Amino acid sequence: MQQEIRFATFNACNLAAAGAKLYDNLDPLSPAQYAAKAEWTARQIDLLDADVIGFQEVFSQAALRDVLSRTRHYREAVQAGYDAMDASGRMLPTVALVSRLPLAGPGVAFANFPAGISLPAGSHAADDDACRFARAPLHVQVVLPGGTLTDVVVVHLKSRRPDYRQGDGSDALSYALANLRSLQRRGAEAVALRVLVSELGHSGRPRIVLGDFNDIANAVTTAIVMGAGAPSEAGAEMRERLFDANAIQLRQDAARHAGYTNIHDSAYMTIDHILVSEHFHAAAPRAIGAVQEVVYVNDHLLLGLPYASDHGQVLARIKLLGNLT
Repeated sequence: MQQEIRFATFNACNLAAAGAKLYDNLDPLSPAQYAAKAEWTARQIDLLDADVIGFQEVFSQAALRDVLSRTRHYREAVQAGYDAMDASGRMLPTVALVSRLPLAGPGVAFANFPAGISLPAGSHAADDDACRFARAPLHVQVVLPGGTLTDVVVVHLKSRRPDYRQGDGSDALSYALANLRSLQRRGAEAVALRVLVSELGHSGRPRIVLGDFNDIANAVTTAIVMGAGAPSEAGAEMRERLFDANAIQLRQDAARHAGYTNIHDSAYMTIDHILVSEHFHAAAPRAIGAVQEVVYVNDHLLLGLPYASDHGQVLARIKLLGNLT
């Protein structure tokens, strides 16, 4: 039986077919530009060599399938995802999952927040839906070697980009309020995601939540998703929360903690994460695997390649312990 499983997250940075108009301030890719981006993305996927990869900023599932056809090791992989459009018919970014392990069924996109969760009044425009994810998380059940079902959720939370409203000025107050609105949306999405992941946990199955959180691991929004510090019944702390794979990896080495996945305003940040349930924590009584190592694939961020992603990829290597059920 396969002894190691590998999970990765990959923000593909506006993956869409040539000629597709995505944003007003972004020109569509020419056929040559698309080919260069598709080939680079395919090489990067092969480099990761992960069993399961979660993708963000996928504007076209067909484009992702084309990328997979250019790989060496993922042409037969299973793909789960969805396409989305706005009211004008323009494509919107979504998430996707690609797996070389079998899936127990089709992926399910959670478009709506759980009941009782919404954006605070005044934090969204009148035409915004205050009870929906901007980019719906994707839930897929992956069958691990040995037959264990694992709930994998691919996410892309609201960015830090200031959320300006029509009529806003360029003064300090307008800028601060625009940033606050972005934080409030990301916070509401984190709360909604926490509830969804907690509900999945009632099954007792292993869980992995991976993707672009648009915040560092120690941020309040990421901690909300993990359930860090939440009250729980005696002895149930590990069962109810998620853990940052980077923090619990067995190959801890302070000299190599230089992982980052994004550079913004000359600041190096890790905003892409792989979170795991206690089932992959070496110290947990119910562990079926242990995170051996987390690798950040980010050399391309310093090269300024026009066809490359503006995010590094994160890879978690998990050793199975042999007590799969």
